[in-house]
Amino acid sequence: MTLLFVNAKQVVTCAGAPRGRVGAEMRDCGVLTGTAVAVEGDRIAAVGSRAQLDARYESATVIDCGGGVLTPGLVDSHTHAIFGKPRYEEQERRAAGADYMEIARQGGGIHSSVRDLRARDGDELLALARPRLARLASYGTTTVEVKSGYGLSIDDELKILRVIKELAAELPMRIVPTWLGAHEIPKEARATPATRASYVKMLRENMLPLVVAERLAVFADVFCEPGVFTIDETRDLLLAARRSGLQLKLHADELAPSGGAELAAELRATSADHLAAISPGGIQALAKSGTVATLLPGTMLFLGKGTRPPARALIDAGAAVALATDFNPGTSPTPNLPFILTLAVSELHMSVAESVLAATVNGAAALGLAGETGQLTPGFSADLALFDVEDIRELPYWYADRRCKRTWVRGKACHSSDLPIT
Repeated sequence: MTLLFVNAKQVVTCAGAPRGRVGAEMRDCGVLTGTAVAVEGDRIAAVGSRAQLDARYESATVIDCGGGVLTPGLVDSHTHAIFGKPRYEEQERRAAGADYMEIARQGGGIHSSVRDLRARDGDELLALARPRLARLASYGTTTVEVKSGYGLSIDDELKILRVIKELAAELPMRIVPTWLGAHEIPKEARATPATRASYVKMLRENMLPLVVAERLAVFADVFCEPGVFTIDETRDLLLAARRSGLQLKLHADELAPSGGAELAAELRATSADHLAAISPGGIQALAKSGTVATLLPGTMLFLGKGTRPPARALIDAGAAVALATDFNPGTSPTPNLPFILTLAVSELHMSVAESVLAATVNGAAALGLAGETGQLTPGFSADLALFDVEDIRELPYWYADRRCKRTWVRGKACHSSDLPIT
C-alpha cells in the first residue's frame, strides 16, 4: 500500500547521516513547510512538495495531517517496562529524607520489584505490560528498548525476556530487547564475597548462554555503580556478552563518577546511559568514541536530585547525545518521551532541535538502528508520528501534555487518538 501524508504544517525530517549526530549537526532537525511524505509498503519513498507527490503517487491513500506536525516516530532507547506493582511508597520515603541507596539497603528499590516479579507468572506480566506499551506509543514513541532486570535468577530473567519477545511479535511497535541480569546483586548473593562472585559467574556461564540460545536479547546491559557492579565485574560480563554475539550497553555514572563512561568508551559500547555524575574524563572519553550518551533527566527529577546530566558539556565536547524516559516503577514512572524533551530544554539547556534529534536519530543510534529509523528520508523505515501542534517548538513547550494524534510503524498504523487537530 502507498500512503501520502499531506497538509502538515511542518514536516520534521531529521534528515542526514545515518549515525549519532554530534556538535553543530544537532542544531538543525530539518523542519520543512509545504511538504508531503510518500510511503510505499514499510519504507519512506519520497519527501517533497504535494504537487510533485500527488502527480507521482496518483493512487495513494491520502492521510490528511490537518495542520499538525509530522515527525519521525520517537525512539525511547532505555526502559524497564516489564514489572509488577508500582513503588509509590518510596516517593514518600524520599520526601521524608531517605535516599535511593538507603532505600535499597533496607530492601526497597530494585529488590522490592524483584520480590514482586518473582511471584508473578509470564501471563500476568504480559497483561500488565500491554497497556504500558500502549501508553508509551500514545506519546509518539514507535521504537522502544525494553530491559529485563527485575528477576535476577535464571528462570525469572528468562521469563521477562520471553514476555518481551511475545510483545515484540504481538504489538506494532518496534521493540528492542535487552538482557539486564546484572541490574543488581540479589539479596541472597550479598552474604559474602564468595556468594557475590558466584552470582557474577552464574550470570556469565549459566544465564547468558541460555539468553543467547533462545535469541531473547539484542543487547546486554550492566548497572555499573558503586554498591552495585564494579568496573571489573562489568567489564567481565560485557566482554562475555560480546563474545556471545550481543551488543553492549551500560548503566553508567548515575549517582557517582565511577568510571562507567570511560569503560563504555573502552569497550565501544553502543550506549552509556544515565551519566548524571559523569566525570570530565568520562565526557572526553565518550566524545572521542562512537558510544552514544543516553541521558535520562526524568530519573533525577523524580528522585529529587539537584544534579542533572551535563548535556551541554557532552554536546559541546562532541558526544552524540540521546534522550530516553527510563520508564520504570521506582525512579522514573513516566511513559511520556515528549516530557523528557521538556526537561532537556528547560533543565539541560538543550535547544529544541537538539532534543528532537536526541529522541529520534540519536535514540536510534543508541539502539544500533540509525540506518533504519529516526528520520523521514527515502529508504528509511516508515515510522512516523503526527502531533497536535503547529510548530515543533510546541512539543516540549506543552509540558506533560499528550499531543500525539497518530503514529505509524513500518507503514502500518500503531497508535491513534481522538484528539482534535485544529
